[in-house]
Amino acid sequence: MSATPRQRPVALVTGGSRGIGRAICEALAPDHHVVVGGRSVDAVAPVLAALPSAEPFVCDLTDEDSTAAAVAGLDRLDVLVHSAGVADPGTLASAPRDMWRRTLELNVVAVAGLTRLVLPLLRQAHGQIVMINSGAGFTAGPGNGPYAASKFALRALTDALRAEERGRIRVIAIHPGRVDTDMQVHLQTAAGREYVPEEHLRPQSVAEAVVFALGAPADAIVESLTIRPIERG
Repeated sequence: MSATPRQRPVALVTGGSRGIGRAICEALAPDHHVVVGGRSVDAVAPVLAALPSAEPFVCDLTDEDSTAAAVAGLDRLDVLVHSAGVADPGTLASAPRDMWRRTLELNVVAVAGLTRLVLPLLRQAHGQIVMINSGAGFTAGPGNGPYAASKFALRALTDALRAEERGRIRVIAIHPGRVDTDMQVHLQTAAGREYVPEEHLRPQSVAEAVVFALGAPADAIVESLTIRPIERG
């Protein structure tokens, strides 16, 4: 017999309206009640309609009050997946301060802020947190300094959180390579490169990696997982 919505573990996925986040929502849907994060009701509505057990989590993650109001609607949380993020290309010579602020605010500060608010629920459930990082969390290249800096910072945040919550919450980092999403189309176009979808991971492949990591037995943790597209000759 399948679990009822009240019996299902609850998973909150930020950035759940499209791309990797939406794929993760769909991958978790068979056995989770999915809380779909997005900036508006209209953005998350199509995802909610496609899932067997789901509810919206609508807020501006960069706004503390908006985030707190959305968290107030949660009474249980077993899994938190941080998938929302932004990537704007720019060299150090060209990137204005506003770009740095926007990138770090959503990719790092908002992650820390939301995590802090839901830690009591996750501790109660002995839950799991998944940080969707990037290959840019290990290597920075020309033109992606702000994004890479935010992902390096996210890696540090993840390591610190894992150490602080060890034994209570499992904290997992997923580092995908290039993924076939709107964000990657934007980045490749800005770099003047031809976009070839087949050279990128499918969002569903990243979602399957998340499901694999979350499925580790109780005596184990997948602390960090890197997934990259196969290079085709």
